[in-house]
Amino acid sequence: MGLSREKLNHLSQILTQGCADLPGTTLHAAENTVRLEIVRAMQDALKLEEEIEAVVRRTLHSYSRRIMEGSREWDIMYQKLYDEELDKR
Repeated sequence: MGLSREKLNHLSQILTQGCADLPGTTLHAAENTVRLEIVRAMQDALKLEEEIEAVVRRTLHSYSRRIMEGSREWDIMYQKLYDEELDKR
């Protein structure tokens, strides 16, 4: 699932402000630096998710017996393959 740049920035601002407002918490970098690092981490996570999804879909489509997308069998196999690929990484 892709998120727009604006949504990523908005979420990073909320997270940064939430961390800064926690009692007993001190940010050891400027808020903007922390916010940018949060954006980078979210982008990396979304990219990984897209890569794993592509691998899983290729695997499912490579089976000799076609599995209908959206069926219960597809959902189960998709989740199983997704979890396996995530564990590999």
